[in-house]
Amino acid sequence: MATIKIDGKITKYRVEKPGDANAKAEDRKPAADVRKDGGKVIWMHEKLERPEVLIGSTYKIKTPVSDHAMYVTINDIVLNEGTEHEHRRPFEVFINSKNLDHFQWIVALTRIISAVFRKGGDVTFLVDELKAVFDPRGGYWQPGGKFMPSIIAELGYVIEKHLQTIGLMPRPELDEHRKKLIDEKREEFAARNKQQDAFARGHYPEGAQLCSKCSTAAVIMMDGCMTCLNCGDSKCG
Repeated sequence: MATIKIDGKITKYRVEKPGDANAKAEDRKPAADVRKDGGKVIWMHEKLERPEVLIGSTYKIKTPVSDHAMYVTINDIVLNEGTEHEHRRPFEVFINSKNLDHFQWIVALTRIISAVFRKGGDVTFLVDELKAVFDPRGGYWQPGGKFMPSIIAELGYVIEKHLQTIGLMPRPELDEHRKKLIDEKREEFAARNKQQDAFARGHYPEGAQLCSKCSTAAVIMMDGCMTCLNCGDSKCG
């Protein structure tokens, strides 16, 4: 091992681990790798210039805590178009709304998310970070019955849905055991709901009394006399 002479004062140090050498080799790799056929594979990186046209998808977020909806637009860039290495990557995000109360944090958040998208690498961590944000005033329920802890969390679900659409995140799938269990519970719930009280619903007016002759809740006051609408039994003859 060669001896290194230190002339200046040591202000900080770092212990080099065995894996650091491989990490340095990865950092020295260029942004474009050369394929066997001589072509270049373009990977996502922050120096990649924005094309004139991008593919975009717009998602609507309507929350009960605001009178105005939010429209989230995520633009994708297509890398290595027309080759076997073609794939889509998110490039930028925009949020538009008539509600100007949150204008500052909307602009800041979209710029940060867009910067993360352009940097490349694994961007799926944004989903978990955004979904973990809770509103101190409480969340809200979506029309489908799903609870959202905050508007930021719903933005995380929107990004997750988009990443699943373009193939960067796998769609959640249940195994056969879970599917069978859910089907059994669903059938059990449906069968339990069919077992209703005999007096709860019927073809007779609400509040009808039980007939002592036919045992049907169909006795009502008619022309000053208690009459059964099922069998016609009447106290007046």
